[in-house]
Amino acid sequence: TTMPPTGCGSGRDEMKTQIQALIESNQVLIFSKSYCPFCVKVKDLFKELNVAVHAVELDLIDEGSNFQDILLEITGQKTVPNVFVNKTHVGGCDKTLQAHKDGMLQKLLDGSNETYEYDLIVIGGGSGGLACSKEAATLGKKVLVLDYVVPTPKGTTWGLGGTCVNVGCIPKKLMHQAALLGTALKDSRNFGWEYEEKVKHNWQTMVESISNYIGSLNWGYRVELRDKNVTYMNSYAEFVEPHKIKATNKRGKESFHTAAAFVLATGERPRYLGIPGDKEYCITSDDLFSLPYCPGKTLVIGASYVALECAGFLAGIGLDVTVMVRSILLRGFDQEMAERAGTYMEDHGVKFIRPFVPMKIEQLEEGTPGKLKVTAKSTESGEMIEGEYNTVLIAVGRDACTGKIGLDKVGVEINEKNGKVPVNDEEQTNVPYIYAIGDILEGKWELTPVAIQAGKLLARRLFGGSSLKCDYINVPTTVFTPLEYGCCGLSEEKAIELYGEENIEVYHSLFWPLECTVPSRDNNKCYSKIVCNKLDNERVVGFHYLGPNAGEVTQGFGVAIKCRLTKELLENTIGIHPTCAEVGPFLINDLLLHLILVYNL
Repeated sequence: TTMPPTGCGSGRDEMKTQIQALIESNQVLIFSKSYCPFCVKVKDLFKELNVAVHAVELDLIDEGSNFQDILLEITGQKTVPNVFVNKTHVGGCDKTLQAHKDGMLQKLLDGSNETYEYDLIVIGGGSGGLACSKEAATLGKKVLVLDYVVPTPKGTTWGLGGTCVNVGCIPKKLMHQAALLGTALKDSRNFGWEYEEKVKHNWQTMVESISNYIGSLNWGYRVELRDKNVTYMNSYAEFVEPHKIKATNKRGKESFHTAAAFVLATGERPRYLGIPGDKEYCITSDDLFSLPYCPGKTLVIGASYVALECAGFLAGIGLDVTVMVRSILLRGFDQEMAERAGTYMEDHGVKFIRPFVPMKIEQLEEGTPGKLKVTAKSTESGEMIEGEYNTVLIAVGRDACTGKIGLDKVGVEINEKNGKVPVNDEEQTNVPYIYAIGDILEGKWELTPVAIQAGKLLARRLFGGSSLKCDYINVPTTVFTPLEYGCCGLSEEKAIELYGEENIEVYHSLFWPLECTVPSRDNNKCYSKIVCNKLDNERVVGFHYLGPNAGEVTQGFGVAIKCRLTKELLENTIGIHPTCAEVGPFLINDLLLHLILVYNL
């Protein structure tokens, strides 16, 4: 920092000339006040960037207030800091920090004052990308969204909206509902419903109904973008140079577009096994929800939530379903809860083969469905087994769609192992003007509401002057297995790892939903527990619920945990009776006592 010039002329024109000369002759010029914390913040930024700054401390010169009046006339800004870079007025503290975030500051420092076609280009039209683009447009920015679905090996493709809407949460929950309705039909006889005809499920009717609903959502998203003046292109985007992408539509026509800032929201696609016959004969969740024929006897490979959810609803509509598991169920989730969810599935007809991995898939017969032979190997003994199925569904995880969008051309770092993008706490990549949200983020939740929240908040920070960041801690979620599993916070294993086993108390309860008592099914198969940190007033650090309507139950507890729920507060909460959710306030660590209480209600 240099001191201001002394002996400033008193004439207004002379001062204006002096200011213009300072602007012309300094790469970075800051009109500042020595005591201003915002001025210090801006100076520190340039210091971090190793850029020399010429600072005029207005409180240390006689004509400081007159300088500010002239600056107001020149720039429309009277406050400090008042920053100029390479003769261009940047603005105050917030605008300078924002220019650094979106890469504009670096371009000015490099001597470039290029104008761009768009303020923001979003690559990916899923939940996060659409939320971010609409919010940015609402804030008055010119936005382009590019979305393109590369067909699966089976040729499946879909419309605007991303995985969740087309081949994820929405069709999954609807097919799960179809399975629950089958159970409700069986229960209904015990509640007095009489029907003569044999009940059967029609796959094609279900798929057509769900596809029609999803089609209406696809159309709705396009209308929303149009109404908010967001430009939408059904084209594949890839970077070709800094601030510039190439967009290729399905006919191969190319166009080029530039923007000041970019958001990567490309999401993930199912991972294949890399064994003979996987892409040729198997399907993934990308294909299942629009499959034009009933899959018949199905082998689900994998133990992810996608694997167990799909296996669950397929069995629920009456199909013969087997799940092949390499090691554990629901990796990353609480293992006691995961095993209980798996046991429930097994008790209700889903077969499990574990610990086995497939070695090859062979086609025995063509058809819709055809017949496939699966050869698998034990991960423990090396034993080889064979089985015949109509359909093989692979659900062993997902890979980020970042490998073929030209990130290497602009220097964005990714995890080469899984394609994930490391970002800071503001979703900014190592390239300042490129951000990333959603499932492609390294170490973050792969959940639709998280992507939506992150996208909205990012747009508000970039263009609305907000500073609020997405909170990735204590995010509630639900696995829609036949007996649903909802959770928020830490698994028991993770809590022990973080706080030590001696500092963790677990309170748990088995329960029997009232709805299941009359049909006399699933007696005490439902289960819930809380994990408490004894070092922090028994604060609830993990909530886990296995039972009906888990999503609805867990959502409420998610709010409470965010408000630092304790065991005592939970005990002092009066439950709603008769509900499954009331089990929360009555969680105790003496399981036997609770069973006695249940049977004596």
